[in-house]
Formats: sequence, C-alpha cells, structure tokens
Amino acid sequence: MRTIRLTMAQALLRFLDQQYISVDGQETKFVRGVMGIFGHGNVTGIGEALEYSAGDLTYIQGKNEQGMVHAATAYAKQKNRQQIYACTTSIGPGALNMVTAAATATVNRIPVLLLPGDNFASRQPDPVLQQLEITSDYTISATDPFKSVSKYWDRIVRPEQLMIAATQAMRVLTDPAETGAVTLALPQDVQAEAYDYPEAFFEKKIHYIDRRPATKEAIDRAVALLLGKKRPLLIAGGGVLYAEATKELAEFAETFGIPVAETQAGKSSMPWNHPLHVGAIGVTGALAANKLAKQADLIIGVGTRYSDFTTASKSAFANDNVAFININISGFDSSKLGGISITADAKEALNVLRETLTSSEYTSSYETGYIAALKDEWDREVDRLYQAECAEGFAQTNALGVINETIDSSSVVVCAAGSLPGDLHRLWRSTEPKTYHMEYGFSCMGYEVSGAFGAALAEPGREVYAIVGDGSYLMLHSELVTSLQEGQKFTILLFDNHGFQCIHNLQRSQGSEGFGNEFRYREAGTRKLTGSYMPIDFAAHARSLGAKSYKATNPEELRAALLQAKAETVTTLIEIPVVPGTNTGGYESWWQVGVPEVSESAKVLAAHEEMKKNIQAAKPI
Repeated sequence: MRTIRLTMAQALLRFLDQQYISVDGQETKFVRGVMGIFGHGNVTGIGEALEYSAGDLTYIQGKNEQGMVHAATAYAKQKNRQQIYACTTSIGPGALNMVTAAATATVNRIPVLLLPGDNFASRQPDPVLQQLEITSDYTISATDPFKSVSKYWDRIVRPEQLMIAATQAMRVLTDPAETGAVTLALPQDVQAEAYDYPEAFFEKKIHYIDRRPATKEAIDRAVALLLGKKRPLLIAGGGVLYAEATKELAEFAETFGIPVAETQAGKSSMPWNHPLHVGAIGVTGALAANKLAKQADLIIGVGTRYSDFTTASKSAFANDNVAFININISGFDSSKLGGISITADAKEALNVLRETLTSSEYTSSYETGYIAALKDEWDREVDRLYQAECAEGFAQTNALGVINETIDSSSVVVCAAGSLPGDLHRLWRSTEPKTYHMEYGFSCMGYEVSGAFGAALAEPGREVYAIVGDGSYLMLHSELVTSLQEGQKFTILLFDNHGFQCIHNLQRSQGSEGFGNEFRYREAGTRKLTGSYMPIDFAAHARSLGAKSYKATNPEELRAALLQAKAETVTTLIEIPVVPGTNTGGYESWWQVGVPEVSESAKVLAAHEEMKKNIQAAKPI
C-alpha cells in the first residue's frame, strides 16, 4: 500500500479538495474553500496547511466567527446544498462563537463543516490559554457544546482517526435528509502530528445524490385519501427549491386545480402572478392563503417541516375533516401532523403522484373563480400597503414596495429577523426561483449581512440585497468588511426604526405598554429607557468601513439610491429611516406565546384569556 506522510491538518485539506457531488448526472466540486479566523489553536496546524497545502481550496478571512459561518451557510443554501465552505477557528471563544451559527445551519438543514481548534490531546501543557476546565469531567472542552447543534460531531485525538471521521462527515454533509452542521474538533497538537496516510484516502471521491423515489404503497395511500377530498391546498416548503422541483410543483397544481401557498423557505417556488399562487401561509401569511387553509380538507405539504409559523401554532387548519399528505426527503418531517408520509425526493414524488392521480380523473372542487377572487383581493391589499403613506415619515411597507418595483426580478433578497421577514413573506413579489433567501428556521439576528455576502459568493452574476433592521445590523455586520476585501459586492438596505420594533409590537399586542426594546436614552429623572431616540448615522458608519452609502427618506430618494447602488462596484449601504409600527399585521392567523396568568396589568390578563381561547381552538396534533 502506497502512503504519503502528512500532518493531520494537511491530510484533511487534501481530502476535502477531492470531494465531489453528482446530482442528475452533473458533477460539482463539493468543498469550495475554507473560511477562517486564526488563533494559537489553529494557526500553526490547519493555518500552515492552508498556506502551503490547500490545493484548489480558496481561503477567505472571516471577521467574526459567527458571521463567517452564516456566510458559509448562506452560500450552501443558495447553491441548493450542492457546494459548501468549511470554517476553522481557534479554541475557546473562537470556537464557541460558531455555536449559534451552527444551530442556524442545522435547524435549516443546510450543510456546513466546522473545524474548531481544541485543547491539547496530550494535555501537555495544561491548562492551555483559552482552555475551558470542567473539574468534574476533564474530557469536556469548549467544542462539546457543538454536540447539541451538530448532525455529526467528532474529536480527532490521533491523526489516523481522521480517515473515519472525515468519511462520516462527508456522509452527513451530502445526505439531503440528514444534513446540517458537522463539527470535527481538532486538538491543536494533533493538527500538526504526522501520519503515513494511504494514498487511496486522497483519491477523487464522488458522492452520488440519487433522487429517492416514492414507494408505490405510499403513493397509493395518498391517492386513496386525495380522491375523497374536495378542497386541497398545497404548501411549498424549502424542499421544493432544494429538489429543483418548481416545474413539477406548478404542473401538479395546474393538473388538478390546487392552489399553492408558500412557507418562508419555500417562497419563490412559484411566481407570485401565477393564477394558483395564493401567497404566504401562517402567522406571516397572506389573507388568501390563510382563508384557504382554514377551509381546506386536505393539506399537501411538500418539503416543509411545519414550523409553528407555518401552522399558526396549529390553528391554521380549522376544518374538522382536514387531513395531511407530507412529501419530504426526511422521514422525520414527513411523519408530522399525523399525515400520510411520502418519504421521497419532491420532484420524484410530485411526478409519480401526478401520473397516478391523473388516471383517476381527479380535480379539486373549488367554485369557478373563487381562487382568482381571493387572489385579486390579496393583490389589491399588497398594492395598498406598497403605496401606504404616513404623516410622520416613510412607511416600512411603502419602502418595500419601492424596492420590489425597482430592483431586477433576478435579484436575490436576503433577510432573517425582526418585522421585515413578516412583511417580506406577505408582500414580496417573487417571479424567479431562488431570489428570496430567508433564514427563518432560526430567525437568527445578524444573519442578514453575513448571509448576503455568502449569497453573493454563490451568485456572482446577480445583484444581492441584505434587507436588515437596525437591531440586526448592530448585532453583526462584520462580513461587510470581508466583502470589500474579496471584491464581492452586495447592497445593504438598512431599515432604521429605532430598535427591536418587532418584539416591541409583540409586547404591546399581548397587553404590555412596551418595555426595553427601543433605542432610547435613559432619562435622568426616571432612570428609565424612555428618553429620545438615539441618533445613529449608519450611512457614515458604512463609509468609515470603506463601503459606499446613501440615505433615503422618501420613495423618490430610495428609487434614486437603488439605481445608484446598482451602478456601484463595491458593497453599498442605503440607510432607510422608517416610522416604527408601519409594518404589516396578521391576516386571520395566530401565534402562541406565553402570556402571564398573573399580572398587575388588566390588559395582560385579558391577553392571557384570549390566548387560552385560541389554544382550545388549535388542533393538538
């Protein structure tokens, strides 16, 4: 057996450089490169390997560990999980900074490979700088928290363990049903230890992602149920986009006259102006979709994990006879809500279900013109909100309307948290697949700027826009600098509404007067955060980092700024001051949050009683 002597870190990079994936006969290099921030726990190990032995892997210097993992996650999401970046950090705080982003990737079923440094496996010296010492269990380190947020976790304490660990890591990363964050903890001494690795370990490896077919039995069960239903509703989740099944979704809907609603992850599965597209579903849903959901006697969920926002805390589907058919590559998700489970690739399942159902001459029983009337009603409401005026200043929905009408239809919009995801889910009009990039599985504040950088890396031919509130921007915007370093332009549309107004709105909707969520000065007399708003010049801040920037306080200024930003060649920020509370509200939906049973506020007590009524009306499934 021929061998080659390499350090563990050098061997890891050589292995990663030879991993490929094949989908529908198209072969793609799976690992594009490594994003990293160096410290004593990885600079002389994997850092040395990246300097001299990286092969075709590109190294990108992150500015914040969480931010760079968000960027890697967004890259993989935009690439339909067919290409990834790995992320490396030092030990201790550098490693722990990745945990939130690791959870974000896992919740959203997005592959990302994490390579944090770890304590010395030899335990000499001990304790090392930044080592977390747990006196009851000395095997625990700062990388152990990754166990709870990773789909696969391993610690490589001998260089030869890499071969099994790396193989298992690739198994999970390339499995569409089981993918998520994968963590390989790398003790800093072991990274630099050498071993005689078999040359076969570094041969080109192609991971074939075969489309999982639906079983005949599952299809027959679904058809038997469908034939007895008159008002079905399709719900398109992210799995439709990952399976590249948008065409099959439309064909299925058109064949049987079934309306299509979309989750946050599934939005852009169908053009907004398609006659059967009825908009967003659930808590942040459109009026048309939520009305149909209440009446539906069958829900066909395609690639959705049925979060509480999709099901409106299990209150969205009010028909006593409602049943579910769940098409999902993951058996964990296809088994939810007591539905008939079709554990299969979305494209494969939709095709065979359509073919089988066609022979039965099935069609939905919606009254002629009913879906069109609901759709027209909602489209007029979107038009109204897009044109809404506010005496105090720029309305948030008006600003979104200007943006939606001005930027190219092929542009990618990225968002994650605050009131903007609700407005975008309800109002944004997508016409092309993969132009709506929403991280709402974890709704992680700070994802937006980092995610836009990752999406721009994945889509260099498209304009990419981070739509972000001031609260999320202040939490994490470090990869703006990385985008300048890499020459990878995107545009930040920063909505300044003076704080965490989404949660402020939620507070007040549950009886509170509003507390602790606006960016106000502390008043000297009361010592409370009830003073004037803090003036923050976000445009000046962006310029100080090297970005271009503009400020737009009305529709005319915003249109002009968007056109100017498109012409810029570096990352650009447009600051958009908007009036707090000018976002959308709910449309025949409910979201369960814990409202206190005991309070000094009569309004809080009333909200608690209302919550109990809604809980009783929801379906406990």
